[in-house]
Amino acid sequence: MQCLTTVTVAVCKPPQQPTIPGKSIFLAGSIEMGKAEDWQAKLTSTLLNLDLPCDLTILNPRRESWDPSLVQDISNPQFREQVEWELDCQDRADVIAMYLHPDTKAPISLLELGLLAKSGKMVVCCPEGFYRRGNVQIVCKRYDIPLVGSMDELVQEVVKRLKESPPSPFI
Repeated sequence: MQCLTTVTVAVCKPPQQPTIPGKSIFLAGSIEMGKAEDWQAKLTSTLLNLDLPCDLTILNPRRESWDPSLVQDISNPQFREQVEWELDCQDRADVIAMYLHPDTKAPISLLELGLLAKSGKMVVCCPEGFYRRGNVQIVCKRYDIPLVGSMDELVQEVVKRLKESPPSPFI
């Protein structure tokens, strides 16, 4: 893939369907409102200020507003739309960056780690203090997933992966 001289970065959040002209990154991980900082915004801001190798679409599942009282069942169209958006975007992404905040449980993120461990697309940040860090360490070691302990290290691994990974065939 040949990169353009002017690199653009776009952010896509649900329910918007992404157009991905270059490479893409899905931001998986802790979202628990009130417990997890908006790490997705921090990572996005950092990536916007870097000299990236190609056009980039950031796939951020954190909605501007989300009703936590929504029934989490396949029969609920809003809930289903969110989950299907996330699954579709994970399939399409070139890189999946996962951050597991120490103050959260993140059960869906752990489910996603299991689903995506063999994808070859993951980079995981699991700082000390995350309640299932040992399990995360073992899964990452088994499936050769880069595991880091800080947001700065996550950024470095993401940029490295973006430079190395071929673009996703799901455009």
